[in-house]
Amino acid sequence: MTVCTRFAPSPTGYLHIGGVRTALYSWLHARRLKGRFVLRIEDTDLERSTPEATAAILEGMEWLGLHWDAGPFYQTQRMDRYREVLAQMLAAGSAYYCYCSKEELEAMREEQHARKEKPRYDGRCRTRHEPRPGVQPVVRFRSPDRGETVVEDLIHGTVRFQNAELDDLIIARADGTPTYNFCVVVDDWDMGITHVIRGDDHLNNTPRQMQILQALGATPPVYAHVPMILGPDKQKLSKRHGAVSVLEYREEGYLPEALLNFLLRLGWAHGDQEVFSIAEMIDLFRIEEVHRAASAFNPEKLLWLNAQHIQALTAAELAERLRPYLLREGIDAACLQAGPDLEAVVLALRERAKTLVEMARGALFFYRAPTEAVTADRDKHLRGRAELLQKAAALLGELPSWDATSLHDALQSLAAAESEGKLGKIAQPLRVAVAGCAVSPPLDQTLAILGREESLARLRRALAWTE
Repeated sequence: MTVCTRFAPSPTGYLHIGGVRTALYSWLHARRLKGRFVLRIEDTDLERSTPEATAAILEGMEWLGLHWDAGPFYQTQRMDRYREVLAQMLAAGSAYYCYCSKEELEAMREEQHARKEKPRYDGRCRTRHEPRPGVQPVVRFRSPDRGETVVEDLIHGTVRFQNAELDDLIIARADGTPTYNFCVVVDDWDMGITHVIRGDDHLNNTPRQMQILQALGATPPVYAHVPMILGPDKQKLSKRHGAVSVLEYREEGYLPEALLNFLLRLGWAHGDQEVFSIAEMIDLFRIEEVHRAASAFNPEKLLWLNAQHIQALTAAELAERLRPYLLREGIDAACLQAGPDLEAVVLALRERAKTLVEMARGALFFYRAPTEAVTADRDKHLRGRAELLQKAAALLGELPSWDATSLHDALQSLAAAESEGKLGKIAQPLRVAVAGCAVSPPLDQTLAILGREESLARLRRALAWTE
C-alpha cells in the first residue's frame, strides 16, 4: 500500500500556523514513508471562500517548501462526482430524502428538550417516500441504529462512539449542494487517502465519515487528530499571540525551515534536540509520537530557532535569502552589485541577527553612507572627538594593506596612544563615524568590508558631526 496523506484547507481566510503544522505533519508522514501528499482546496463555502485566500494558501505552501505530489484539487470542480455518489447512495438506500420543514424540526427539538433528551433527528423520513408539496428535501445519510463506531486514532488511541447517539446526518442541502462531511468522504475515497492527519476539532466528525465510507464499501483511512495550539497564556490562539497569516512571518524575516522546525516541536519531541534540518524532520518524525495535550505558542522560542537556522546557512545561501529584504529597504540591485561583497556582509552580521529584516537593516550602512549619526550616539561618542577622527584617518590611510588583521593592529596602536590601550574608547567614536550609530559588527571587520576609500571618506565626513 502506498501511503497517501492530504492537506485540505478552506480558502475562507489566511493560512495560519495551526493549519501549517497539520500540513507539515501530513507532509512529513508521506515523505518518510515514500508516499504521496495531496493538496485539496475545500472551497464549497461560496460565500466566504475567496480567490485571494486560495492564492495565499498556495503561496504559503510554496514558500514553506511543502510541495504537493497531486493537486491542488478544488471541491467546486467536483460537483458532478458528488451528485453521482449521492444518486448511488439514494438508490442503495443508505441515504434518503428528508421532507421535514423547519417548523417540524424545531417542534421536534422542543419536544426532546422537554423530555430532557439530546436534540437529534429521529429519522421520521426514513420510511417516507412521497414528496411533500412546497418542501424542497435535503438528503440524509442513514446512520446505523445500533452498535458503536470505533476510531483507532494514532494520537488519541481508541475512541468509541455509540451509534445510537449519532443521528442521520444531512449530506446534501435543499438546493442540492453537498455538505462538508460528505464531500470530504468522497474526496478521501477517490484520492486514495490512507492517513488523515488533521486538528482534533474534527474528531467528532470522524465516526460519521467512517460510516459513510463503509456504506460505500470503502475502507476508512487511518486517522490522527492533532491537538490544538494555545497562546502563551494557555488561551485559544489568536492574532495577538501570532495566529496570523504564515506569509506575515516571511515579511518579518523568518526562514521557512525555522518556522517548520518550531511547529514540529509544538507537540512532538526527539530527546532534547531542538534544531532540526528538513532532512532530519523527515527521518525522525513519527505521527504516533505526537503528544495528546495542547501545546503553547512561544514567540521567543521561534525567534531563537530562526537565529539558529540563519547561522546554519552558508554565506552564499544567506546572501541570496537577504537580497529581497535589502531591495525592500531601498537598496537597489545596482547598488548591491557595486557595493561591498554581500557574502562578506552577511558573515559579519549573522551571529547577532535574529531575523532577515533585522539583518537587512543592520546591513544598510554598508551600501548607503549615513548622512548623519544617530543623535544620542553622536552626542555621546563624537562630541569633542575631532582630533581622534583626524588621527585615525591619517593612521589608517597609511596602511600598506587594508584587511581585518592590519586594521585591528592599527586600531590597537591608536588605542595605546589615545586611551591607555582601551580599544572600546576609540572604537565607538570610529564606529559611529562610519556606520552612523554605535552598533555594527567588529570595527576592523566593518572597515575591511567598506574598503579603504569609503572608510576614509566617512571618517572625514564625520568630522562635521563632531561640531
